[in-house]
Amino acid sequence: MLRWIRQQLGFDPPHQSETRTVYVANRFPQHGHYIPQRFADNRIISSKYTIWNFVPKNLFEQFRRIANFYFIIIFLVQLMIDTPTSPVTSGLPLFFVITVTAIKQGYEDWLRHKADNEVNGAPVFVVRSGSLVQTRSKNIRVGDIVRVAKDETFPVDLVLLSSDRADGTCHITTASLDGETNLKTHFSVAETSVCQSVSRLEALQAVVECQQPEADLYRFVGRITVTEHGEEIVRPLGPENLLLRGARLKNTKEIFAVAVYTGMESKMALNYKCKSQKRSAVEKSMNTFLLIYLGILLFEAVLSTILKYAWQAENKWDEPFYNEKTAQEKNSSPILKFISDFLAFLVLYNFIIPISLYVTVEMQKFLGSFFIGWDLDLYHEETDEKAQVNTSDLNEELGQVEYVFTDKTGTLTENEMHFRECSINGTKYREVNGRLVPEGMTDNSPDGSRPHLIGEELLFLQAVALCHTVHISYDQPDGLIGDPFSHANGFSSNHMEYYASSPDEKALVEAAKRIGVAFTGSSADTLEIKTFGKLEKYKLLHVLEFDADRRRMSVILQTPSEGQVLFTKGAESAILPFSTSGDIEKTRLHVDEFALKGLRTLVVACRHFSPEEYMDLDRRLNSARTALQQREERLQEAFSYIEKDLQVLGATGVEDKLQDKVQETIEALRLAGIKVWVLTGDKHETAVSVSLSCGHFHRTMNILELLQQRSDNECAEQLRILARRIKEDHVIQHGLVVDGASLSLALREHEKLFMEVCKNCSAVLCCRMAPLQKAKVVRLFKTSPEKPITLAIGDGANDVSMIQEAHVGIGIMGKEGRQAVRNSDYAIARFRFLSKLLLVHGHFYYIRIATLVQYFFYKNVCFITPQFLYQFFCLFSQQTLYDSVYLTLYNICFTSLPILVFSLFEQLVHPHVLQNKPALYRDISKNALLSFRTFLYWTLLGFCHAFIFFFGSYILMGEDTTLMGNGQMFGNWTFGTLVFTVMVITVTLKLAIETHFWTWMNHFVTWGSIAFYFIFSLFYGGIIWPFLHTQDMYFVFVQLLSSGSAWFAIIIIVVTCLFPDVVKRVFYRHLQPTSTQKSQSLSAPAQTLSCVESLCCYQHGQSGCSRLARFLEHMTGQCPAGENHCPTSSSSNRWAGLGRLLTMIRKPDQPPPPRGFKNLDSSAECCSP
Repeated sequence: MLRWIRQQLGFDPPHQSETRTVYVANRFPQHGHYIPQRFADNRIISSKYTIWNFVPKNLFEQFRRIANFYFIIIFLVQLMIDTPTSPVTSGLPLFFVITVTAIKQGYEDWLRHKADNEVNGAPVFVVRSGSLVQTRSKNIRVGDIVRVAKDETFPVDLVLLSSDRADGTCHITTASLDGETNLKTHFSVAETSVCQSVSRLEALQAVVECQQPEADLYRFVGRITVTEHGEEIVRPLGPENLLLRGARLKNTKEIFAVAVYTGMESKMALNYKCKSQKRSAVEKSMNTFLLIYLGILLFEAVLSTILKYAWQAENKWDEPFYNEKTAQEKNSSPILKFISDFLAFLVLYNFIIPISLYVTVEMQKFLGSFFIGWDLDLYHEETDEKAQVNTSDLNEELGQVEYVFTDKTGTLTENEMHFRECSINGTKYREVNGRLVPEGMTDNSPDGSRPHLIGEELLFLQAVALCHTVHISYDQPDGLIGDPFSHANGFSSNHMEYYASSPDEKALVEAAKRIGVAFTGSSADTLEIKTFGKLEKYKLLHVLEFDADRRRMSVILQTPSEGQVLFTKGAESAILPFSTSGDIEKTRLHVDEFALKGLRTLVVACRHFSPEEYMDLDRRLNSARTALQQREERLQEAFSYIEKDLQVLGATGVEDKLQDKVQETIEALRLAGIKVWVLTGDKHETAVSVSLSCGHFHRTMNILELLQQRSDNECAEQLRILARRIKEDHVIQHGLVVDGASLSLALREHEKLFMEVCKNCSAVLCCRMAPLQKAKVVRLFKTSPEKPITLAIGDGANDVSMIQEAHVGIGIMGKEGRQAVRNSDYAIARFRFLSKLLLVHGHFYYIRIATLVQYFFYKNVCFITPQFLYQFFCLFSQQTLYDSVYLTLYNICFTSLPILVFSLFEQLVHPHVLQNKPALYRDISKNALLSFRTFLYWTLLGFCHAFIFFFGSYILMGEDTTLMGNGQMFGNWTFGTLVFTVMVITVTLKLAIETHFWTWMNHFVTWGSIAFYFIFSLFYGGIIWPFLHTQDMYFVFVQLLSSGSAWFAIIIIVVTCLFPDVVKRVFYRHLQPTSTQKSQSLSAPAQTLSCVESLCCYQHGQSGCSRLARFLEHMTGQCPAGENHCPTSSSSNRWAGLGRLLTMIRKPDQPPPPRGFKNLDSSAECCSP
């Protein structure tokens, strides 16, 4: 326990050295003073709470919220001093909010516990004491030898020791880690690969030294020391030797491996780290409004306290005959009494801060997020993938996007590569019917036969077929898997299928196979190809892995003629500068031509080694690979030494097809006022070509370039030139192309100038971008003075940093894995779905949450202002206007459901209209509905209505008027109940006026809330409840409703409050309509109904036209007599039909939903066939 406490405080870090030593099978040294290292157990803990810390930890997290902390302070004040209201009035709502949130979080954590227990209790087999023992996953220790069978998941991070294959290899899939479904080959070292039985493993003496745990899935540095006959043999270990927890064994019967990282130290668990919390603009506005209302509360409390003492300056009010002070009150400190009175007023007015706002917003976001997943328009049938929401906190942010930063490959394109052209030794070729045809020739050449490929052409194809990381899967029984070349003896190579992590590599290897040089298999140290039917075996000596800095990968092979050769391929900027022979200039020219056609390009080169050169590089590579310190730096030095003096063989051009409707989507975003940036790693010619083809750049657009800048001064001068050109040609649209190197210079010293140029361009294309550069560009705009809302969308691991940096991150479910999806806020299957996600769902979410926030503040101003005004009539004695039960239930029961349902289903404009008129998105941009002007309108409206509630009721009752038939007068509780009744009806009807899209649920909660208030008040005041100490409200509500004058007053006050608002809306709608209001008057799409049935359509085709609806249709001429559109109806649907008819009468220009409108956002609730 003491050690754990020291670790938590940072005094005793668990890993004090940079490496860990793992003794295979836990055979520790028998001599010397060996102190074993402490490692984590293999339990996975994704849960947040335990049964012991749930209550304190959850309460601590909830009271970090300002509103919750404020209300607990108010509750404590009510307990400590004599306050005008019961502690129950603030304690019960707070308890309700805290309890609901705790139940939600507790249930989510219970699900995490349940999932953890399933994982930790899974059965596994380990080698212990010379036998195979079954145990639970959580009992695995570092150093245990674990046996994993085919199709099982690895329970820990393991170093492969052996497999059932003779060469000690195995195939795995890492789909659950990074989404890549291709098979990956992992290797064991030769000294352990022979240990294929428990007895051999028991005799194995080996020690693994490796780095301490880190989150990078693709990095592992270590070495294994195997002792054989008293001699120590050291072999390097890398990512190809490590089997990650969560990956699955495929096409291999069983493997044995040693556990190196367990439990929360496994790479998968280290990637559980929480993303930085993103906050929406609405949430920030909400917090600002809360602070303003807190200021109003403090002002009212201070003013009331001062006025109380000003009023009590006269003796007759300070100590009236009916309320003489006690001796303690006369001797009490004036300062303490002032503070006590201030706190009492603070408690009296505290309901101006809406405690239930947070829980309502949370429920709205959580429930509203389901509409995205349910939308059939965002469902991709080919891949059977629907849109998914990873973060519901940002729903409304989808309606505020100003900049979209998108990847190109796999996002705008399909990431399906097709080989189109190549350049070999300065000659261009294209593939026609499985043949390479030189430029200028046709497939029907004079001899009608396949062109004879010799020399450089054949070497080029062999390089393409051998320099890759492609794997082969054979459709054959498990028993044949052991021999990687079993297909050579009678098994047709037509049954093999290529798998690759890079679609480019797969396309090139498949093209080489079609042309006649087929890659047919690989083992640990052998690659096999068939060159026009002739079998050739190459010994694999070294693989120089691809990395983003070098932008190339290489293999060193021993040819059948015993020579050593290096084949390399990569970007032209990574190959041509290191080349000294071959047709370099023609290849460069051809690469540019391919790029202009929008093809993805790679340059292929080779280098032949003498025996002495090979011995030297072999020594350098082995030395770098066995280093535990600075391995990456030493490997980079070795790679640079080897990959030089290259001979250029040629280049390839691969086409990546555009996704459907990319051009229409980009144009819709542009019309919506959203600027689109394309950030890609491709060379600039390829990127420009794709930008033109997808509509990102227009043919009429003036393309500006910031390319190949080599110094700060040069970059600054070019930026000034571009800025002048934009000012001179301000009439036309401009597009900007920037490369990665120039961008680095621009961001280093000239951010403002670069931003000025970019903001004046309609479209920007950044090419040759590194992943971190993408994130830097997004951060640059996020932190600019205007602070625009940014959205990043991509499909690959290289897009994760950009996705996490943007306000909203969207992952594409593409072919480059699932890392982008896992790290995103939302995930969609295709880029074209982005337009509906923003223009429809974003629009709906924003107007709903904006109205919800403003309405909450409005109804609480209406609620508490009469309480403040009442103090002027009771000598600031802190007498409450409302009964404590009404104070408690106002926000919880009487006014909560209508606004929640409104915030789930409201639609200002039909979804089809929103998609067809993207410019409507501009109406809500820049947080327009939560501007200070709008906030001021709602606040002043709340104060005006509150004054009308109070003084309207006062005029009726203030002069001691007899309103009862028996001559009895109303008292102060009846006055307060009248104000409260008018208030509940008015704020509910105010929301009804704001509602444009009515469903049966809106009707139910709107009219039901008012009915519930009346029914509850009758029961509460009509019965003597034995558990209540006092019952001031007994028979008060019944007496109030028995007075005709009171009913008349209720109607007059409600109409007086709402009539000016209705007049204002009509006036503005006809004289100064917004573009949104104009769009509401557009005719509905083609497939609509001609009568009220269009407003009453329900799921399964049910209609809801009532007789009254039919009658009014005929009266208004909307449905010709004799037509029958509504053959069936149900009683419940008739009511809904009537309600929708009333909606139509109130808003005659609102378009009806179409009959065939299926599952478009919340309309699925009310009009999905």
